[in-house]
Amino acid sequence: MSIPEVDVLVIGAGVVGAALIRELSRYQLDLLLVEKEVDVSFGTSKANSGIVHSGIHDQPGTLKAQFSVQGCRLFPELAAQLGFSYKQNGAIVVARSRAELSRLEKLAENGRANGVQDLSSLSQDELRRIEPNLSPELAGGLLAPSGGIVTPFELVFALTENAVANGAKLMVDTEVLWFKQEKDGFLVRTNRQPIRAKVIVNAAGLYAGEVATMIGDHSIRLYARKGEEYLFDRKLKGLVHQTIFPLPSQVTKGILVIPTVEGNIMIGPTAHRVEEYDLSTSLSGWHEIYPEARKLVPTLQAADLITAFSGLRAVGTTGDFMIAPSSVDPRFINVAGIESPGLTAAPAIAEYVVELIKESGLRLQAKRDFNPIRSVVRLRDLDPQAQAELMQKDPAYGQIVCRCEMVSVGEIRDAVRRGATTVDGVKLRTRSGMGRCQGGFCTPKIIRLLSEELG
Repeated sequence: MSIPEVDVLVIGAGVVGAALIRELSRYQLDLLLVEKEVDVSFGTSKANSGIVHSGIHDQPGTLKAQFSVQGCRLFPELAAQLGFSYKQNGAIVVARSRAELSRLEKLAENGRANGVQDLSSLSQDELRRIEPNLSPELAGGLLAPSGGIVTPFELVFALTENAVANGAKLMVDTEVLWFKQEKDGFLVRTNRQPIRAKVIVNAAGLYAGEVATMIGDHSIRLYARKGEEYLFDRKLKGLVHQTIFPLPSQVTKGILVIPTVEGNIMIGPTAHRVEEYDLSTSLSGWHEIYPEARKLVPTLQAADLITAFSGLRAVGTTGDFMIAPSSVDPRFINVAGIESPGLTAAPAIAEYVVELIKESGLRLQAKRDFNPIRSVVRLRDLDPQAQAELMQKDPAYGQIVCRCEMVSVGEIRDAVRRGATTVDGVKLRTRSGMGRCQGGFCTPKIIRLLSEELG
């Protein structure tokens, strides 16, 4: 059996790997993205808070600061091209007392040093006028209008689908086991088949350190930081409009109140180092988050909570992203320690890594037929006339599976044809099962449709 050969192998189909494979698909290259989970975005990216950061929090001169500001500016065009849900809603960092106002000004200076534009200080009255449901005890705020929100897993699906449409290949449920350096690249052994690659990009998230050691590179040292988040019913839509931050600590940006693109309110995250792979949520996490969130928005009620989740972030020992060719072999590029603001930075990181690939000696020639556009039908987003026309064309779009989120049979089938092989894969692509009943009504129907589509 011949061993498939590719120009670039990207390991890890989180938001960074997805952004990179999509950027590389602009060029005449044989590309392969591998992911050890059963679907893309099923690692850290699935539990991302979905915030597009403005860049005010990051230390000037760092890769975090550079790529956060650059990435934030790329999101409006990306969303227009790829059809994922995105809203430039802005962000407000609040001071809980007059004593904290000086820290807000220092944060503004930090943001301006990073190139963040249109920052403005808000008095107590201005803060209440913009966000009337915030606590009247808050002393003021810093408004960063360039900040935004996005559905993180939808972003990853959009990036990978567009890359595949432009010729890249994707292999899920594929774990890299070891490498062997060769004259013209690498021989890669996976749990499925061997692969030869001229260049490898290690975007393996929590496992990037383990992957790097496979070629003898021990420079990537990471640990997992767990964050729990809590999601409230969509009936709270409009409770806040901007993403609300407290002043940050040395470790974290704090407990936030986040309006999602879909209209829910989310609070969190926690930030605790863990030694084992643990995605459980806890009563202690709730007791840590809920009181802090209510200091920002006092009208939040526990009765409106519908679900909770957690994720693990890969935190490096340098305090910054670790993006560079390996000292062992320049054809092996590490993209590691991509903690917050990693989602925001991902499009800019992708552009940067493309330049590193060029410097490795691989020739990149742009495609004339690259198509940046990807579109997906969302029944709930269409006006009544467009819905009627779609249902007339395909009656499957008139058969509602998920009542909470108004998801049709047509959308479920489309999600499977776009790569979903599990209930979670369908859920994340369509939002079926994400409403108040959390799949109590629609899950059996989704399983049946999956069975019909996949045989």
